[in-house]
Amino acid sequence: MANVVVVGAQWGDEGKGKIVDWLSEKADIVVRFQGGHNAGHTLVVGEAVYKLSLLPSGVVRPNTLGVIGNGVVLDPYALVAEIERLAGQGVKVGRDNLRVADNATLILSLHRELDALREEGAPGTKIGTTKRGIGPAYEDKVGRRAIRLMDLSELDALGPKIERLLAHHNALRRGFDLPEIAHQTIYDELAAIADKVLPYQDTVWRLLDEARRAGRRILFEGAQGALLDVDHGTYPFVTSSNTVAGQAATGSGLGPSAVGYVLGIAKAYTTRVGEGPFPTELHDEIGQRIGERGHEFGTVTGRKRRCGWFDACLVRQTVRTSGIDGIALTKLDVLDGLDAINVCVAYEIDGTRLDHLPASQGAQQRAVPVYETIPGWSGTTAGARSWAELPAEAVKYVRRIEELIGAPVALLSTSPERDDTILMHNPFED
Repeated sequence: MANVVVVGAQWGDEGKGKIVDWLSEKADIVVRFQGGHNAGHTLVVGEAVYKLSLLPSGVVRPNTLGVIGNGVVLDPYALVAEIERLAGQGVKVGRDNLRVADNATLILSLHRELDALREEGAPGTKIGTTKRGIGPAYEDKVGRRAIRLMDLSELDALGPKIERLLAHHNALRRGFDLPEIAHQTIYDELAAIADKVLPYQDTVWRLLDEARRAGRRILFEGAQGALLDVDHGTYPFVTSSNTVAGQAATGSGLGPSAVGYVLGIAKAYTTRVGEGPFPTELHDEIGQRIGERGHEFGTVTGRKRRCGWFDACLVRQTVRTSGIDGIALTKLDVLDGLDAINVCVAYEIDGTRLDHLPASQGAQQRAVPVYETIPGWSGTTAGARSWAELPAEAVKYVRRIEELIGAPVALLSTSPERDDTILMHNPFED
């Protein structure tokens, strides 16, 4: 039986929450392996709607262990707030269903402030971040000055670590003409939250290795999408971590051999939040219709998502950079009723036709999509749970997407409801 990695195959917001929740019924452990509380998942379970930003999707299921891996940057105050919010909905989160890697980097208030200062700074520097401190926390991690979860268990030893952190951040603050942060301020911030988050601390790499050896099924849950990967995405309009499937191993402490089946999530169209290139973006009535029917607003920020046609070139790229074995195609029902549907099959850049989006920022901005037009359908796909319930034209659309991206559609989601899913291949049985 395969352990499964779920990654977004576009720019995020592909519907990973529902798919991970659906798969978690078969999983024993669900692991977050990168990102922070800048990416949200909305889960619809019966009449209940759960909005998660940091917690693994599996926490809403009984008998499933949620794990936050070392690849995640952790805002301890956001974690406690999310746990309390779920408790208000009747979901109890404790050590029996949540563990956090002891070597996870912490997001502090100074990270959030720096993130906002940069995003609101000089013209032309806007990336489109959520201003939640994710990028600055990752910078401190690779700069070897981060405070990690395990450090909260040794408050008496925090002094030199805080000094090393502030030596960097206070220099930056002087550049912004801001007052320096006192050592005591950071110490008090950490000491006040320590007892609330330390109960979840664990040696996650060992926990997961023992679970794997015992034959337990592990589901790795990515945040954002592969096109936001700091290496393979539309740089610099990307997140600050690796979002491709390979990060599941690094960000959890398990070796690559522990990763079995890679499931990519893609919408039947394309959306993007924030700045950056978007070759198939629509600025007309169809784009507005897709946004309204798809309820395209960010779970975390509430920002309106940009909408466009399905880009087969980009998804084909992520199939390769993430080693995707199969695709879960979501929100097919949003396209119901369109007379014709366009799919991007290539780009024209300076008179040259390309089958991929180049890494150059300038070339990405100049890319003009080359479309193939596919007939739409008048029937409905909403709520379908078998191929027989789909209009023939919808089936043809899905089959054409498979051909263009070079990967089969393993799951087809036809509404936000958990059970409105057509299964062609169970990743756990690969």
